Amino acid sequence: MRPSDPRDEHFEDLPVSVNASKDGIYFTSRRKSYYKGLRVFVTFPFSSPHDPMNCEYVAQVVRVEELPNSKIGVAVHLKLSMNYSGSSAPGSFAGA
Repeated sequence: MRPSDPRDEHFEDLPVSVNASKDGIYFTSRRKSYYKGLRVFVTFPFSSPHDPMNCEYVAQVVRVEELPNSKIGVAVHLKLSMNYSGSSAPGSFAGA
């Protein structure tokens, strides 16, 4: 996970996903850089940097909530897939 807008502070995060659907992911993180409206690049599912099953998406943060133990919960909406191989057309919506 990393910001897609160069105006945002650059970071890379490997958060723990709690729940996922075809259009979104909810995860927890200790990083406080997330805010509603932040656009991010998301690699999901992620197991290793060179795993062929990794898919990259452009997503937007739709919810940020405080959790116990200095964690936050973040919900992102997957806007479009950045993968150009397989059955999806370039720029197709995630899950289409």
